[in-house]
Amino acid sequence: MALIALRDLGMVTPRPLFQNLTLNIGPGDRIGLVAANGAGKSTLLRCIAGQAEPDAGHLTLSRGARLGFVEQGVPPGWLGLTLTEALRRALPPAEREHESWRVGAVLDEFATPDELRDRPLAALSGGWQRLALLARTWITRPDILLLDEPTNHLDLEKIALLESWIAGPAARTPMLIASHDRSFLDACSTRTLFLRPGLSRLYAHPYSTARALLAEDDAAQERKLARDAREVTRLRRNAGELRNIGVNSGSDLLQKKSMQLRDRADRIEARLCPVHAERLGEIRLASRDTHAKVLAAIRDLTVATPEGQKLFRIAKLDLRQGDRLVLLGRNGAGKSQLIRLLRRATAEAVPGAQVSPSLVLGHTDQGMAHLPEGRTPHGFIAALPGISDGRATGLLAGAGLGTEAQARPIGRLSPGQKARLGLLALRLAEPNFYLLDEPTNHIDIPGQEQLEAELLAQGATCVLVSHDRRFVEAVGTRFLRIEGDQAREVDSA
Repeated sequence: MALIALRDLGMVTPRPLFQNLTLNIGPGDRIGLVAANGAGKSTLLRCIAGQAEPDAGHLTLSRGARLGFVEQGVPPGWLGLTLTEALRRALPPAEREHESWRVGAVLDEFATPDELRDRPLAALSGGWQRLALLARTWITRPDILLLDEPTNHLDLEKIALLESWIAGPAARTPMLIASHDRSFLDACSTRTLFLRPGLSRLYAHPYSTARALLAEDDAAQERKLARDAREVTRLRRNAGELRNIGVNSGSDLLQKKSMQLRDRADRIEARLCPVHAERLGEIRLASRDTHAKVLAAIRDLTVATPEGQKLFRIAKLDLRQGDRLVLLGRNGAGKSQLIRLLRRATAEAVPGAQVSPSLVLGHTDQGMAHLPEGRTPHGFIAALPGISDGRATGLLAGAGLGTEAQARPIGRLSPGQKARLGLLALRLAEPNFYLLDEPTNHIDIPGQEQLEAELLAQGATCVLVSHDRRFVEAVGTRFLRIEGDQAREVDSA
């Protein structure tokens, strides 16, 4: 029995996001929801959660079913609450006194350390904030879960915890999961819905298998489209020949036959449906040459918090041309602090870190905090050396930011748009040394694959932090694991 039933659902805002979408979600379903940035995943989840009204179709929720929606961001009003209090307030007021034991039980399910339970949400890492949102929803005992990018900001340890939780305590709860994390989708989904503005496609397989089937179906549709187009051309040619013969011979029968062929061509042409192509911006990189073999050398470097608390020490590490060093470790281990320290070393003397004079830095921050939020994308790019207004417009359009987005303050862009803008600025810097802190956060799967391909094609030298296992496996050449107060090189992630 379906707990949620969608019938011919459609949304246009102002361009079509999806239409004629029919889907049943029932017991045992864990459906991966896959689409490009801005293609309607979050919109569909909001429609199902009752936070947005579809433009067409019907949505039915089984009588009495409780729906839990885990969105991407923590509401500002919750940030001052402790983790325990945030969960307690999710309980109905009448239950908060005698059911408060459930708060501890749910926090135990997510292996929450005791020292975090009384901290304000604002003081927690992004990963723990994400798990807090999930725990707060889970304590309400939902019958269905809608998860919007649940692995964002989670380190590999927490992603493994989330996967174990989905396979364990939440195994019987139906889920619709919007995610760009390919490994996570493979581990946790049983079906995959590729959301498209025309014909969306649903497969009874996890992501990787489903994507291969989608490629086969798209290729078959392409072949059929080509055959049908050739048939239309043949029918119109034959119709024209019959008409000419009929006119010259005065044969009404041949002219009638010509009209029948034209009508048949019209019917076939009306059914021609082009294969869906994602409207994506390009992600490209550019690297400049350097004769330096070692771009950064570390000797007895101590990495500390901004307050001066020691996190870990690196005895010796040389970063050579072509190295793509992946930093591994749990949230809070100091990975981003090392990125910041290396960035500072390119501008000033840092004890223990020496960089080549020919090093040209390219940097992305995981929250895109390096982007000027009050400026527009067009103003930001056009202000770069050698970039005219016209070229800025073209570059931004090529990166997937249309005219409307180009004139909007950067602070009002979607996370995916900010990520693509940051990567465009990175390309225009033409660096030979990249510092990438969670570069695939908020980038859709095609964008992740483009970034992978560019890093490999450019032979880029970089230090990167990423919890995207598929991305790390594709681009990493060296791996530095941070555990406790030590950092040591390991063979793989």
